[in-house]
Amino acid sequence: MVGLGAQELIIILIIVGFLFGAKKLPELGKGLGQAIRGFKKSVEEPSENEITHEKSPEGDTEDKKAV
Repeated sequence: MVGLGAQELIIILIIVGFLFGAKKLPELGKGLGQAIRGFKKSVEEPSENEITHEKSPEGDTEDKKAV
């Protein structure tokens, strides 16, 4: 298995700091946080298809009347 220890994480953070610079790191963190929040929100909320399936019994009675 692959495991990252404290030393590896520190080295990765130092490399990222050199690549992006100190001014870009807060922007990257903010973007990453918003992406994670959006992902969690989309996982927790039902999709539009699930919402329409919940309302389908009402629609089924109308379809049965037409037949």
